[in-house]
Amino acid sequence: MEFLDLIESISVTDASERRLYGGEGRRARGIRTAPNYSARLTEALTLVQRVGEGSRHAALAFEEAMSTSDFPLLFGDVIDRAMVMAYREYPSAIEQVVRTTTVRDFRDVKRFALDGAEGELEKVGQLEEYPAAALDEQRDTYSVAKFGRRIPLAWETLVNDDLDAFRDMPARLGRAARRTEQRFISSLIWDANGPHASLYTSGHTNIINTTNGASDDNTPFSIAGLQDGLLVLASQTDTDGEPIYFETVYLVVPPALEIPARNVLNGTELRVTVAGGATGQEVQVANWMRNRVQLVVDPYAPLIITTGTRGNTSWALFGAPGDGRPAIEFARLRGHEEPEIWVKSPNAMRAGGGEVGPDQGDFDNDGIQYRVRKVHGGAQLNNTGGFRSTVASNGTSN
Repeated sequence: MEFLDLIESISVTDASERRLYGGEGRRARGIRTAPNYSARLTEALTLVQRVGEGSRHAALAFEEAMSTSDFPLLFGDVIDRAMVMAYREYPSAIEQVVRTTTVRDFRDVKRFALDGAEGELEKVGQLEEYPAAALDEQRDTYSVAKFGRRIPLAWETLVNDDLDAFRDMPARLGRAARRTEQRFISSLIWDANGPHASLYTSGHTNIINTTNGASDDNTPFSIAGLQDGLLVLASQTDTDGEPIYFETVYLVVPPALEIPARNVLNGTELRVTVAGGATGQEVQVANWMRNRVQLVVDPYAPLIITTGTRGNTSWALFGAPGDGRPAIEFARLRGHEEPEIWVKSPNAMRAGGGEVGPDQGDFDNDGIQYRVRKVHGGAQLNNTGGFRSTVASNGTSN
């Protein structure tokens, strides 16, 4: 139906008329009459409808006439849209916790931050000189890189493919591109031991534990643990010692913690222990966390974290990237944000004239090749203070 709708809705204003039958696929040079081209499209629609009704003669005529070289506007649009749809079927929830942007080229991207002069003002006495404030400039640098893959196939493979097992190459490469992005972002959050050692350090005071000290004494995820994490995040200050406020907080967990996290965030009430007396007091309160914390499940966490069981116990909190300086930035190349999927054009033509479609293979060996290209990059923004926007725990409590 998509192909039929496309034929019916296309608006042709300046197209070269092409032959429909005869298999020649030759351009009618010098003809620029849109009405004639529209008539050909109507004729093509009729042919497609006859194919749908089961006419074998119409099917043979369709196979001969409707090649990608004869109608590049139609088939090109269908292929491009199919590629993008396959790419977007796999949304990346992890992108919510990072700042996403685009860059112009492959040269280094520099992100600057100016700190200072934002703290409490000093009292100035009568006729006293106003005190001067020092400013400090910081910079983070990264660049984007090219990623890709090629799939070579034999023409015989496609001919024998009665189950259409090899017909989804564009969708397959699109999924690979999306997964590459997701894993790249996850690798900036986690390393083999849990929360990434460059982002989460005792010096950054962004490790969730009872003493906010040694990284091997981390808090497991629970209602109490989440409270501790929010307290550590709320304790972060800027270079002037001023508090940082995050209106929205993202909780990032591996799949093993998804159910406990949803139980905590989706419950209507919480049972918590508050300070008071010798042992504290347990009270029941409305679940205020559900309006403050949003859950992000990262399926790549257990694939990246390979030490012990930490791939199933590590968790992190991120302030919304728009609320302050983001901890991580992820960038795509401008004009090439989506994965670009290509098929090699065969260097051949029929003896009777006319080009052939890419599914007919190369002139020398009948080879058919698909390729995907994806450009992206990113980095932890530690130098510009992004570490203050996130806290994490490996969840081991040992």
